[in-house]
Amino acid sequence: MFNFKLEIEYDGSAYHGWQVQNKTKARVNYQPKKTIQYVLEQVLKRVLQEDIKLIVAGRTDSGVHALSQVANFKSSSKMSLPRMRWALNCLLPEDIKVTRIRKVSPDFNSRFSAKSKLYRYSILNRKYSSPLLASRVYFFHHPLDAGLMRKESKTLLGKHNFASFQAAELRYRNPVRTIKSIKITRDKNLLHIDIEADSFLYNMVRNIAGTLLEIGRGRFPEGSMRKILEARNRKLAGPALPAKGLCLVKVKY
Repeated sequence: MFNFKLEIEYDGSAYHGWQVQNKTKARVNYQPKKTIQYVLEQVLKRVLQEDIKLIVAGRTDSGVHALSQVANFKSSSKMSLPRMRWALNCLLPEDIKVTRIRKVSPDFNSRFSAKSKLYRYSILNRKYSSPLLASRVYFFHHPLDAGLMRKESKTLLGKHNFASFQAAELRYRNPVRTIKSIKITRDKNLLHIDIEADSFLYNMVRNIAGTLLEIGRGRFPEGSMRKILEARNRKLAGPALPAKGLCLVKVKY
């Protein structure tokens, strides 16, 4: 039995997130929603002639994209890696592709072996939207003070209680996380917020991005980020920005 590591790129616009939706007893005629995991596992089954269960580094939500998602699975297949990737990509839809396959040690686990994850939130900041980028960025037409956003974001570096940026319905989870880096860059009209952390709370990046946007547009004054962080109160932070602007860039091991 071999342990295979996949690196996957996908546009999440047409999918209900990564995770397969479980069938419930109350819904006999239940039809599974189209998720990244479901599509991949079905294609793997066709190629390898085995039932495959994928373990993923991080479950992305509906509409979230990935430049390099990581998953692993066990299989007895002796198919060459180039042929396996070719076969998978021939059968996968155009918005999901396997970019790399490797054999890894038996104890490798894409979720628990991960050291950190890097997410990017992208904002199109100009007076008009873009038809070509509409599904991959959040359009915001008001001017943004990127310099102030960078200054305020430094408050988030390090180990903190991020309850203010935690989804309200999941308050029972431990909100302590460590942000290793946060960078805000502008590429012409595109503003990118890159956040690397040991792990993330549900909606954490989108909530942080929404708070930074409120700071950048002038609704939250300078010094707000520290007050919001220390208050541990989700109601004080900015809104969760739409999922379409979020992309999992890299998982580090």
